[in-house]
Amino acid sequence: MNDLVPDTARIDRHALERIIRRAAELQAGERDIGEGLTESDLMLLGKDVGIPARYLQQALLEEQTRSVMQAEPGFASWLAGPRYVVAHRSIADTGERVHAALGRWMTEGELLIVKRRFPNRTSWEPRKDMFSSIKRELRVGGRAYRLAQAREIVGQVSPLDGGRCHVQLLADLANTRRSRLTGATTLAGSGAVATTIGLALGVMVPVALLPAGIGLVAGTALARKRMGQVEQMQVSLEQVLDRLEHGEISADRPGADRGGTIERLASEIRRNLGV
Repeated sequence: MNDLVPDTARIDRHALERIIRRAAELQAGERDIGEGLTESDLMLLGKDVGIPARYLQQALLEEQTRSVMQAEPGFASWLAGPRYVVAHRSIADTGERVHAALGRWMTEGELLIVKRRFPNRTSWEPRKDMFSSIKRELRVGGRAYRLAQAREIVGQVSPLDGGRCHVQLLADLANTRRSRLTGATTLAGSGAVATTIGLALGVMVPVALLPAGIGLVAGTALARKRMGQVEQMQVSLEQVLDRLEHGEISADRPGADRGGTIERLASEIRRNLGV
C-alpha cells in the first residue's frame, strides 16, 4: 500500500482526468509515432490503451472541427469575426436517419436548397424564390431564418459505434464578412479623403485629422458589430442540433403541402398589412 495516499482517499474528477491523460501519454510514448499517426494507427493505439473506438472516432471528428475554427488567423478575422461558424454533437440515432432528417429540416424549416451532395455530407444555400423571400422577410412562424444569411451551410453526419452518429454543421459567412469589411473600408477611406482635402486646403492639422479619426472609429465599429451576427448564427446551428437530438426533426414526417404553405403565407401577409 502506498504510505503517502490512503487507499480510501477519493480522486476528484479533475485529478482523474489528468491522471488518465498522463497515463495515456506515457503509454503512447512507448510507441515511435514519428511525425504523426494515420487514422488506422490511432485506432490501434486506442485499442492498446483501452479506449473504445467510438470515443476515439468522436474525439477525432471534434479535433477536425477545432482545426477548421483555428484555420483563419489574421486581421480580418479579428476585426469582423470568423468566416466559419461550426457546431457539432454526438446524437443517439443512425447516420442514415439523422442525415435524412437534417436534409428535410434544412429545405423545409430553414428555406434552403441543396447545393452539393456527397455520401455523408451535404451543402445547402439560401432559396431565392419569391415565396421563400417573403417568408423570410415576414418571419412566418415567428422564426428569423438566420441560416439563410450564410453563403453556404454544410452538414456532415459520421456514424459512430453503438448506434450513434456525429453531426457537424458549418456555416460559411464569407458573404457577411466581406460586406462588413467593405463598408468599414468605405467609412475609413472617406474619412482619410476628407482629411487629405483638408490638409491640402490648409486647414489646421488637428481639425483636418478629425474626419480620418471619425471614419476609422466608425468603420471599426461597423465591422465589429458583425460579432453579434456570428453569435446568433452559432445559436441557430446549436438549435438545429437540439432539434435533432430531441427528435423534433424526423425524416418520417410528411412534408407540408404547397397549398397549405401558400395559405399560411397569405394569412401572414394579411396580418402584417392589417387586412
